[in-house]
Amino acid sequence: MKLFAEVGYFRAGNAAIAEACGLTRGAMLYHFPTREELVTAAAWHIHAAREAAFEVEAKKLKPGQDALDGAIDAYWRLLTSVPFAAFLALERAGRLDEEVARAILPAQEAFDRAAMGRATPGFIMAGNDARFQASRDLARFALDGLHRAALTYESDARVENLLNVIKRAVHMLNRKGDVVDLWSE
Repeated sequence: MKLFAEVGYFRAGNAAIAEACGLTRGAMLYHFPTREELVTAAAWHIHAAREAAFEVEAKKLKPGQDALDGAIDAYWRLLTSVPFAAFLALERAGRLDEEVARAILPAQEAFDRAAMGRATPGFIMAGNDARFQASRDLARFALDGLHRAALTYESDARVENLLNVIKRAVHMLNRKGDVVDLWSE
């Protein structure tokens, strides 16, 4: 996982993966005879690590803290973690390699169904209807895109503004609180 996070999928060859795991290349090939089997196993391992990271973050939620804001803040922090960086490397590779895309699809689907939800029930109190799903997707994919962006000036202030807009949008979509405008004065 760490190797994918640090060097990416294409630079993490089988020999480097075996070395990082403390295995001989032969031992690794015994357990994972094809690259696709290795990638599938890695994707599920990374998926489990991402879910575990969410569970740790859910326990940090303070009494009285807004669960949606807490989930957004947690996801933003987690995007820089090894499990999230590793899965991002697999997703990038999947855009270029159909075999990788097929291998990671079940883990991607499981994460998509569980993201900021089933794996971390302490964060979520709003529901599972289409409106809530849209708010989850808006927050998740906006944060993913923001994480990948290269903000070249005033990045801290811009990120803070965007995080606040995302939170307000999620609150509006979930009819939570008295938020009526995406921009707070």
